[in-house]
Amino acid sequence: MKPTLLILAAGMGSRYGGLKQLDAMGPSGEVVLDYSVYDAIRAGFGKVVFVIRRDFEELFRTQIGSKFEGRIAVEYAFQDLNDLPEGFSVPEGRTKPWGTAHALLSAANVVNEPFLMINADDFYGQDAYKKIAADLVQPRPNDGKSHWSMVGFYLKNTLSDHGSVSRGVCTRDANGMLTTVLEMTKIFKHGDVAENREVEGAYVPLTGDEVVSMNFFGFTPDIFPQLRKAFVEFLSKRGTELKSECYVPAEVDALISAGKAEVRVLETTGKWFGVTYPEDKAEVVASIRELIDAGEYPQSLWG
Repeated sequence: MKPTLLILAAGMGSRYGGLKQLDAMGPSGEVVLDYSVYDAIRAGFGKVVFVIRRDFEELFRTQIGSKFEGRIAVEYAFQDLNDLPEGFSVPEGRTKPWGTAHALLSAANVVNEPFLMINADDFYGQDAYKKIAADLVQPRPNDGKSHWSMVGFYLKNTLSDHGSVSRGVCTRDANGMLTTVLEMTKIFKHGDVAENREVEGAYVPLTGDEVVSMNFFGFTPDIFPQLRKAFVEFLSKRGTELKSECYVPAEVDALISAGKAEVRVLETTGKWFGVTYPEDKAEVVASIRELIDAGEYPQSLWG
């Protein structure tokens, strides 16, 4: 069974001020999401599922989903603020989505195979897709645990020249399994190698070779019942708050700590691109141009 690519795209309309304002990064008008689907197709994925909001479904299908018809199977799932387990309701005044865990749960009815979860506006590179695709088709041990995977990027390949970033720094055991993800904030780029994070006014040196999580997780469908239970617990504790969110990495970390899941960390030397700051766009465009000139992508993906 071919794996599925699941793209979290429900926030696209709010972040970009409407789909029409999606920034073109490729020379033929491609957005970052185009490169994700292209890489997934050539890595052997059989389906792409977009998690979006109902209010821009028609626009999304027309402007984005239609490009992939005939190239890969396309399905949609819908994240709705009011889609909550029985016994819970949206507190008055809340407009903020419930987070990536809630977004992932919205796709439970359309994903029945191993899958890769990614962010819609992040560029991960073909090496990451090849490695996760090879892992997703491997048989899993039948030992009562969930067996998942992730591709980790070297910190130095994920930084911005224009300000600080937050990253989840991973630690692993002797078998290459994820043990913890430490969220670090205010990580700055200093020169080509040395990066630092600011902690209570002090600088803590980082080498740049730390492996960080960029939300590139390979899951099997058994995550859905576990995530559903975790989301109920989250709502019980924080469901009356107006801005609380339930995040996939945090819940995965909790399942690892409880001995219910193992996550194999795969490494890539590829560079992650993202527009954290407006000034990052020029660098993303230039980086994609370099990859095209190196023969890794065609001048036009869908031409």
